Order: sequence, then structure tokens, then C-alpha cells
Amino acid sequence: MTDQPITPLSQFVEHPSQRATPLDVLKEARRRWLRGERISLNELAETVGIGRTTLFRWVGTKELLMAEIMWSLYEPTLQEARKQACGSGAEYIANICRFTMTAVINSRPLRQFISDDPQFALQILTSTRLLQERRLNAMKQLLTEETEKGTIDPGLEIDSLALVIIRLTESFTYSDLIVGRPPAIDEACKAIRTLCGDRQQPHSAA
Repeated sequence: MTDQPITPLSQFVEHPSQRATPLDVLKEARRRWLRGERISLNELAETVGIGRTTLFRWVGTKELLMAEIMWSLYEPTLQEARKQACGSGAEYIANICRFTMTAVINSRPLRQFISDDPQFALQILTSTRLLQERRLNAMKQLLTEETEKGTIDPGLEIDSLALVIIRLTESFTYSDLIVGRPPAIDEACKAIRTLCGDRQQPHSAA
């Protein structure tokens, strides 16, 4: 029998351990986080079946890995918010923010994460560049869509407005950690409608 060519597929079939990918690391880390477990990079590497060097090459740092976990949960929540939010223009944007803020506040794993290490959690949620840039880009897209429809007339440039809204939602969502007062979703939504140049009377929330 002649030798068969070695392909990536044949290598994977013969050596299943080589099938581990960066996505496997994210999935395992997210499973642990959702169970309320602390993330240990050493244990994570061992479970997935890779070395520490490979793990760090794939994920960078623990902070970046945590940011990826947060985004992997936030993005589908945002997409669901866009589907369910009622109204249009400023009211629509405010209701999307209401949905996501409520989801964050009601997330048991997230509240556990914050309770276990408030300083580290707040750093990941509000200061990690990877997570911030993705949230900003998503908000810019939303604002651009509504501006092009003519449903909002903001007094700020899109980039600046997106940043203000993101910071505002963070401040009101994590106000118990930042200033020791309960989260205030209604106040945040009122501010968002004003910032977006609300041309309509407020409707009921989504």
C-alpha cells in the first residue's frame, strides 16, 4: 500500500488532543465562570489539554480572557435587546440600554463575580480596552442607524455620544460599587433619551 498524504484532518483524527483551539479555552472558562468558580489559568490549561505557554499565547492575560467571557455573554444579550425593544429613535435606544442594564443587574454569576472581587470585576467591566471597544462599536452602530433614519438628533458627534452612553450605563448599573447607591435604570434611560435628542414622548419600556 502506498503512503497516504498527511493532511490536517488526518492529523486531527489520529491525535485528538490536537483538536484543542482558543475557542475551547473560552468555552471552558465561561462554563466555570457561569458556575461561580474562580478562573485558574493553570487548571484551565490542564483541562483543555494544552501547556501554559500555549494558553498565554492564545488568550494573552487573565484580564483579556475575562473580557472575552463578558463579551460572549453581553453580545447575545444586546442582540436580544434590539429585537425586543419597542419604540423608535431615542426611546428605542433607551429601551435597549434598559434591557441590557436589567440583564446585567439580574445576572447571578455576574453579581457573584463582583461580590468575590469587586475591584478586579469593575476593572474588567469598565476598563478593559477589548470589552470597551466592542461595546463602543456596537453603540456607534446603533446610533448611526437611528441617525440615518432621522429618528434622533443628538447634539454630540456619534463617537462622543456612544462613549457618554456607555459610561453612563456603567455608572448607573454599578453605582452600588462606585458610590454606594442602588442601580438607577430609570434615571439612566431618561438621560439617554435626552442625550439622543428625544423628539417623542416617552413610551413604556420594553
